[in-house]
Amino acid sequence: MEQKEITISAIQMNSKIGDKYANFEKVKTLAQRDLNNKVDIIVLPEVWTVGWAPKYFRQSAEHIDKSETIELLSEIAKKHNSFVIGGSFIEKINDDTYLNTCPIINREGKLIGKYSKNHLFSYYGSDEGKYVKVGDSLVMVNLDGIKVGLTICYDIRFPEIYRAYRKAGADIFINCAAWGLSKPIPWECMTRARAVENQTYMVALTQSGPIEGDEWNIGHSRIIDYKGDSISEIKDQKEGAMTATINLRDMYEFREKCTILNDIRNNYEVKEL
Repeated sequence: MEQKEITISAIQMNSKIGDKYANFEKVKTLAQRDLNNKVDIIVLPEVWTVGWAPKYFRQSAEHIDKSETIELLSEIAKKHNSFVIGGSFIEKINDDTYLNTCPIINREGKLIGKYSKNHLFSYYGSDEGKYVKVGDSLVMVNLDGIKVGLTICYDIRFPEIYRAYRKAGADIFINCAAWGLSKPIPWECMTRARAVENQTYMVALTQSGPIEGDEWNIGHSRIIDYKGDSISEIKDQKEGAMTATINLRDMYEFREKCTILNDIRNNYEVKEL
């Protein structure tokens, strides 16, 4: 069996609301402080460029082909010889269409793809759907032979996404988030469940720190293995990077011994009595 090993670092940070350049400087500082030169994938959280405040989304928006955010991520990728899963920024398509978009940068600093959030959170006072539109497809990227399925925050509530990625051959799920402190149990349970039910590694990365008023991000980002164990984490509100080296051989062997996907039925008919 082929042995695949990869080192992942994910940066938990508290973004300054509406201040893209302050957030650029913070990412550069945290990357300089916490990342080594042997990391294969670097991950950032959702809307780190602007913070979780949808009313500011459009003023921070950029066209992807002339994006300062992409330029910064490209510099980081080249400096560390790493792939970068760029969390998300607000992508401007035209004056009427904006997307919450995760860019994927290769080791040479080239943009090789993007994923736009498929489910927008517009509950409990949040109104993301007022400012951005939904993405039109799932995106799985092949990084040095390892398949990575991408999601953003609220997508975690839709297990169908992760099952589709798993059936397509995903080795790792990444969920880049800006998750609220008031919802700790869903964050804990769903990120772990998506890993367990699909026998797949999960990088669950969220922002930390205050948002606006008395609202806070949850922090507590984790890298979770295919059995549901946390193998690296950043507790509470700390800013910095968590890192894990993953050898996928054990996961493949576990999948061969416990072939749960073979037990999925083509149809689950509900009989109402």
